[in-house]
Amino acid sequence: MATITETLQSPPETQDNGFESKLRDLLSRTRKVDLSGLSFGPTKASNTIPGILLRYADALKDAHQAPEAEALDQVREKALDRKAFGGLGLHDDNAATPTQQSEVLFQVEAWLEAVNSRERAKNFLSYQSAPAEGTRPMNLAQKIFAQHVIGEKPAKGLAAGDVVRIGIDWILASELSWQGMARTWRQLGSPGIWRNDRFWLAGDHVVHPAVAQVPKIKAMVEVAEKAKNEFKMTEYQGMNYTIMHTEFVRERVEPGMLAIGSDSHTCSGGAVGCLSIGLGTADVMMALALGETWFKIPESILIDFVGQPGFGMSGKDVILYILGELKRNTVAAERIVEFSGEGLKYLSVDARFAIANMCTEFGAITGIFVPDRITSDYIARRRRKANRVNSLYFRPDPDAEYAGRYTIDLSKVESSVAVYPNPDNVVPVSQMAEMPLDGIFIGACTTTEEELVLAALVLKVGLDKKLPMAKGKRHYVPGSLPIVEKLKDLKLLEIYEAAGFTRGPPGCSYCVGLSAEHADEGETWLSSQNRNFQNRMGKGAFGHITSAIVCAASSFSMTITSPADFLKELDTDFFRRYRPLPDVNMVPVEYVEPDLSSSSITPMNGGSSIDNNSTASTASTINPSLDAEDKPLGKLEKITSKIVTLGDFIDTDALAPGSTLTTCVTDEEFGEHVLEHTHPGFRAKVRGGQQVVVAGRAFGVGSSREMAVGALKGVGVKAVIARSFAFIYGRNQPSLGLLGVTMTDEAFYEAAREGQEITLDIPARTITVGGTKTFPFTLSEMEYNLTINNGVAESYRRFGEGIWERFTGTGEKEDVKTWIVRAALEGSGEEGKLGDKKLDW
Repeated sequence: MATITETLQSPPETQDNGFESKLRDLLSRTRKVDLSGLSFGPTKASNTIPGILLRYADALKDAHQAPEAEALDQVREKALDRKAFGGLGLHDDNAATPTQQSEVLFQVEAWLEAVNSRERAKNFLSYQSAPAEGTRPMNLAQKIFAQHVIGEKPAKGLAAGDVVRIGIDWILASELSWQGMARTWRQLGSPGIWRNDRFWLAGDHVVHPAVAQVPKIKAMVEVAEKAKNEFKMTEYQGMNYTIMHTEFVRERVEPGMLAIGSDSHTCSGGAVGCLSIGLGTADVMMALALGETWFKIPESILIDFVGQPGFGMSGKDVILYILGELKRNTVAAERIVEFSGEGLKYLSVDARFAIANMCTEFGAITGIFVPDRITSDYIARRRRKANRVNSLYFRPDPDAEYAGRYTIDLSKVESSVAVYPNPDNVVPVSQMAEMPLDGIFIGACTTTEEELVLAALVLKVGLDKKLPMAKGKRHYVPGSLPIVEKLKDLKLLEIYEAAGFTRGPPGCSYCVGLSAEHADEGETWLSSQNRNFQNRMGKGAFGHITSAIVCAASSFSMTITSPADFLKELDTDFFRRYRPLPDVNMVPVEYVEPDLSSSSITPMNGGSSIDNNSTASTASTINPSLDAEDKPLGKLEKITSKIVTLGDFIDTDALAPGSTLTTCVTDEEFGEHVLEHTHPGFRAKVRGGQQVVVAGRAFGVGSSREMAVGALKGVGVKAVIARSFAFIYGRNQPSLGLLGVTMTDEAFYEAAREGQEITLDIPARTITVGGTKTFPFTLSEMEYNLTINNGVAESYRRFGEGIWERFTGTGEKEDVKTWIVRAALEGSGEEGKLGDKKLDW
């Protein structure tokens, strides 16, 4: 066989020869590959870039260097794929342009660095075929959490209330949320990231070709592009390729994984049996740097699907039905929703996506479907092998504990509308019939490919009947370029065009209403998006939400219209060719159990023997201050102020209005706009001395934007007391150093009136109203530790990579928990209260 030297001398002179030498340099520098040990057999591979990658991959396989070979195979696969599917559009028989060559070399370096980062990371793929003896029954969420525990494994399983360090599989962010994450990253000293192949950063929220040159938008793109280059990201697709959640769920995340993202609709990943949870940007940035975070295991509820939905009833119709029946922030509040039952066989993964996506509107921490044969078949059809081979299929134990069990009969689902401004004010379409509309929008992450196809077929019925088209605005936005390609292949793009719809690039569009596409003040819209809060589609606009099918049926008359007559004439044969009924012969799923047998988790591939002098900023190298253990921590003592009252369901869109997300940076800047649309007098009250907020249920409901907390801090709020907090917002408060207290005592709310004096005595855990009435409250150790350290960023600087080990008491030092509390209480008069504190959230 020819040596590598002989092989390199043989190819004719081409512009790609420079690529080959650079490829060899990357193999040597990034992975310490001994090039002299490679040999090349006869090959038909061309001397183009794809051919060179193939030759080297084959040679590496022969040399038993599989990780490096697989990396080059990944790059070649991407190089040859179409641009619409995230590829580079190269061909085996054509030479690459200099730009293409440069991008391929970037991908080579990124994928080789991914091998390094995988070998440094923890492996969560070991499992057991049956539960260990003595393991308590667990639900689906508990099993996935247990699979990802770092430190001492829970040999008996997990239960609600347990506090654990948790490893993660994926991190996701948008270009908008990355701005906040990047600020945190800089505050942490630019630590790098845990894995460069498991960070999904999608440009979707405010980017749009029409505003590409707007300075603030341009700056966001530059920050995202800098992250791609600095972290050597393998999965970066740039701007307006996909809505953040769409291609992440369609082509990347797998069953049994645990993902967290800086967006409240991260819960979409539950469609494929992934435990996917939205958090604030500081929390997510910490996880991106460390590869771990912490959780108090929440309660779960189980929704059991029975019956068969009528034709044309989509996942959007199902979740609106659930919201109408069970209401938001009630049974699902602060809980995980698990979906199971015989009815699952009638729900495609697209339908499950829409349901999981809107679990945040339901008030849940997340939603997750028990994966089944439909899930397995969906994963098997993905374009790239690398995203099909890391699945673990868990299911709840029959006697698992749930906080509630509910049955939803899919046969009762009908077309409905959620009336502005509440997602759970759901009524049948008939009750809204003939309401005039200024605009129709079909899009947002909740609107799947399946719904877009159905909506197009509804439009075709109207076009074939030559229905007149009333005056009005009609717009649609497919969730990704691959979906656009599918609609093109099905010849459905021209139907939308013929029906008067304009098409926008993949992005959040009207659902966020912050950029080029938004509703005008006073307009009324019908939309297939997932959120209908005040000012969501645009300042002063009114948006009702429904399915894409109802939107399509309503677009001819520009009045709300039932799709029933359209569905009777819809081409069902066309739809069944596109989306066949589930095949009863699909391969059964092999369910497994979490591995609870070991107290340690080994690195991927058993660890690397390479001295990784990484070319990318991927290794977490944060070190605590040298004298961190000698520094006294901050103290929470007493807060005395006056009360400003707010009601139920104060949402993050109101606390940090959409327009501020692209114009403000500091807490003080956000504070200038807090509640300006819904409670315009709030800021003056706070500045006048009413600096303790007393609110109702689900305070902070809505998106994951932690600017909501920053805005309150920026205007001068010292503490927030509420009957309950929305999950992400509630976690964001201590993460950003704002004191939050949950208070359910009715007597407190009778006493805590507007303008009353109030004192919070944190060491004593009491609240005194009006100088006479005193009420006890609880504050968990985690909340206390984060708040006294001014949030996660300062805590990270103080404790370095061991922050969650210290704060959860799950590390090797048995006394770390006591140490933290003792340090915090020094001089506070509470030293005697040690040993009585529980780690709960």
